[in-house]
Amino acid sequence: MTDGTTRRYNDGEFLSGVQRRRRWTPEEKVRIVEETYLPGMSVSLVARQHGISGSQVFTWRRLINQGALTAAAAGEEVVPASEYRALEAQVRELQRLLGKKAMENELLREAVSRAAGPKKLLLRSTSLPRDGL
Repeated sequence: MTDGTTRRYNDGEFLSGVQRRRRWTPEEKVRIVEETYLPGMSVSLVARQHGISGSQVFTWRRLINQGALTAAAAGEEVVPASEYRALEAQVRELQRLLGKKAMENELLREAVSRAAGPKKLLLRSTSLPRDGL
């Protein structure tokens, strides 16, 4: 029983070995959801026939209605939502750092241009006003 095979017992499945859950391809999910729309079929009946929870089939139906499985059906690469959010956060952080470095660069350019300017202007701007002294 530790060879990782799937065995049937009384119309139920027992997953042995390291595998704890079944993996459904997007095509299988679409096919199962399409079965729920056939006359005389219900979500719970289709779920029982495939050994799936009814809530799982309802989730797949919602995802298909939202177009979430469209990319998978088209053969495009699909990225998990958690990975997508992590990448978005990384992009925001990089944009923030880029803006900070751009501001530092602008300040340094201005400091260099002031330092390289005529000495008289630099001395006048830093000296005290002479009115009354």
